[in-house]
Amino acid sequence: MLVPADRIVGRLTKGRVVALGLIPSLVITTTGRRSGKPRSNPLLYVPDGDAYVVVGSNWGQTHQPGWAMNLLADPTAEVDVRGRRVPVRAELATGAERDRLWQLLVTEWPAYRTYVQRAGGREIRVFRLVPTGRGGPGAPPPAG
Repeated sequence: MLVPADRIVGRLTKGRVVALGLIPSLVITTTGRRSGKPRSNPLLYVPDGDAYVVVGSNWGQTHQPGWAMNLLADPTAEVDVRGRRVPVRAELATGAERDRLWQLLVTEWPAYRTYVQRAGGREIRVFRLVPTGRGGPGAPPPAG
């Protein structure tokens, strides 16, 4: 119930309000790997330099979230964050880089540790979304 409501609020506010405004959030739009259609999902993120770090926790479910599978098929996406649309390219984090980014994520949202237990051994993927144009985390808000 919360995710669909969050998705609607995120769209209506152009990404300014998601996750009840309590945590840094964005709305990612990926290309559906089967449909080829745009698919949007609200996600918590943490900044890492000019990039956004997101995690495919799927609330600890045993299957990967669709948006993460879409990024693996096509790493180009767009994020709406604080009222800005930013084109990004997803990088799947592995090894020591994944460990570093995971620490950033669990510092912001400690419940991710619980999601790992619930996921039943599924690898929870971590992505670094790197802006391909203007508008990363440190960029000023849009004029107007």
